[in-house]
Amino acid sequence: MEKSYVLIDTAERVYVESQTISGVADTEFGKYPYKFVKSRLQGGVQDGLDVLEIDAGRFEFTILLSRGMNLLKARCEDVDLKWDSPVNGPVHPKFVPLFAPSGCGWLEGFSEWIARCGLESNGAPEFDANGVLKYPLHGRIANLPARRVVLTFDDEKQVATVVGEVLEASVFGSRLLLRTTYSIKLGDTKLSVQDEIVNLASVQDEFELLYHINTGYPLVSPGSKFLAAYKTMCPRDGNAVKELPEWNRFVTPVSGRPETCYFFDLANDASGDTTVAITTFDESRGLALTFNKSDFPYFILWKTQRPNSDIYVSGMEPAINFPNTRSFEKSHGRVMPIASGETKRFCFTLDALIGYEAVEEVVDRINELQESATPNTLIQPIPEWCE
Repeated sequence: MEKSYVLIDTAERVYVESQTISGVADTEFGKYPYKFVKSRLQGGVQDGLDVLEIDAGRFEFTILLSRGMNLLKARCEDVDLKWDSPVNGPVHPKFVPLFAPSGCGWLEGFSEWIARCGLESNGAPEFDANGVLKYPLHGRIANLPARRVVLTFDDEKQVATVVGEVLEASVFGSRLLLRTTYSIKLGDTKLSVQDEIVNLASVQDEFELLYHINTGYPLVSPGSKFLAAYKTMCPRDGNAVKELPEWNRFVTPVSGRPETCYFFDLANDASGDTTVAITTFDESRGLALTFNKSDFPYFILWKTQRPNSDIYVSGMEPAINFPNTRSFEKSHGRVMPIASGETKRFCFTLDALIGYEAVEEVVDRINELQESATPNTLIQPIPEWCE
């Protein structure tokens, strides 16, 4: 039987500060206890932040209801899916100076495993001719709270679903609704994510969208590998050019090493699906990301390899545009139009890979995808992609 729990609904003045639902399920994967916990964090920079912790038996994850429905962290058996951000988050949006003069205030709240970037803009900060900030780094959506959150649990299908709505709007500006759905089957290693962008305004609008899916120690550490089948790949800048020989490997950290980014047009199968993955050095553990190229035509690999007390992390980033300034992306046709009342849907699946067999299956999948396309590895940034 399916049962729904309304945790937040600002229109109906519903707010549940704390709630716990728990039990034990006999699933197709085995017998597992499950628990769903809604709470409000207190103290420090997390003060006042609403979270929902989902323990689906094998796969656990934490949703930041006050931060764009982002995911703080996850764990599947002994596979940790998170990174150690220097900001020691999670950080309530009230402590994030999003419109700091530098345009980079967004970084003061950045600690999530999955962080959304958008919607009005999502790339580098952009300034007008007088040096005034027009668009801050990575946009506003990650620092806006959900206005409605519903947890649904179907104990017959053994599926837990969380739907949250976040509104990004301003007077005389955009009125875009993000509707996020997380879905997981009890005992499974896969998490499904669907986002809908709805234009609530009476006129056509446009938006950008990019996902940081950030993983660090211990899954991403020296010796780990990134796997992808691609048609074209290019380094974003000179720093990425210097590290091109080891673009798909993770190496010994060096203090002060610059971040590097690589831009991709990935290979796909006949239905448009593609898969990328990160694996440990011995290919016993990993994380796979699968999505359709019609949803996300572009992909970015982000790497920062400094000592973990600073930052050692990799981002797998499906996107509808590259993370350049908004005007640059618009000039190259990578800002997506959306009609009044229209809904755009974007889906991806994350699979925690546990054991050699699970990793081997994904490696074979990516190798098969590469057979359909000859990889073109560029040795310099190209002006159509890199600002």
